[in-house]
Amino acid sequence: MSSDNNKKIKAEKDMNVDETFLDQTLRPSRWDEYIGQKHIKDNLKILLGAAEERGHIPEHILFYGPPGLGKTTLAHLIAKETGRQMKVTSGPAIEKVGDLASILTNLSPGDIIFIDEIHRLNKMIEEVLYPAMESGVLDIIIGKGPSARTIQLDLPPFTLIAATTRVASISSPLRSRFSGGVFRLEFYSDKEIIEILRRSSKLLQAELQEEALAEVAKRSRFTPRTANYFLKRVRDYAQVHKKSLDKDTVKKALDMLAVDDIGLNASDRKFLEVLIDKFGGGPVGLKTIGAALSEEEATVEEVIEPYLIQLGLLERTARGRVATNKAYEHLGFDIKESKQDKLI
Repeated sequence: MSSDNNKKIKAEKDMNVDETFLDQTLRPSRWDEYIGQKHIKDNLKILLGAAEERGHIPEHILFYGPPGLGKTTLAHLIAKETGRQMKVTSGPAIEKVGDLASILTNLSPGDIIFIDEIHRLNKMIEEVLYPAMESGVLDIIIGKGPSARTIQLDLPPFTLIAATTRVASISSPLRSRFSGGVFRLEFYSDKEIIEILRRSSKLLQAELQEEALAEVAKRSRFTPRTANYFLKRVRDYAQVHKKSLDKDTVKKALDMLAVDDIGLNASDRKFLEVLIDKFGGGPVGLKTIGAALSEEEATVEEVIEPYLIQLGLLERTARGRVATNKAYEHLGFDIKESKQDKLI
């Protein structure tokens, strides 16, 4: 292999490392860098401060809310603020009781274990987790039938921090064992998103003009993860086309991603267009519109509809989905009859 090829491969590796490093640095490392969710931060500061003064480990904590709002970031912040080691895993990764036992028995006193998407834990594993959280012991059954016996292992004191996007899927006994608190993360305001983008743009060395920041923020679906993703794509577009980081560049970059001025993507607009054009604006059932879109019902209900409902473009009624007047206006359709007439 030639030296030129070696240099090219090394440069590509360096670029990948740099990009990964930048993604990690976008995550806040101190409380004052974490923007938004003030009520949660205030509660956590009291919880962690009180535990430190008593010389105890923090109690178990559960975060829930839509994706991209900062649940994992809060877990990492707690570990950094308390100076503790954190082991990271996820619900689907813990397939057997032995997997959980291996993780828990290898913890050091005071460690934090973070379980993402905890609602996807196997129910048998949940049963083993209850006494571990409550009493600090691990009950393991060895053998089967009449010869089976139970072994109880003492665990080092630990803090479980869990995150989920579907809190209703977590069993009530498991939820009740998060004695430190169950916290819901709320969507961010445009002002908070602008603050997050301003910080991220400095870290990416791609500082946007104020109007450009506002333009990205209003299309970001009130979600920091989406805002940072758009910021990186705007940076890429400006770099390739040798453009300044202004409002016009933001519009052109996000138009290429098929994201309109209120944050709707191609799937969102197709949903509303099918609902209005094929079904007269509704009401129409979930199965019917899912079939018309060639999308799974879960995708329609959990991915597409929530943001449309939040913007007031869609209503869920007893008879089905109904497009609002605001949806007609946004897509440029004529409002032929009021939605109230449709529901009578």
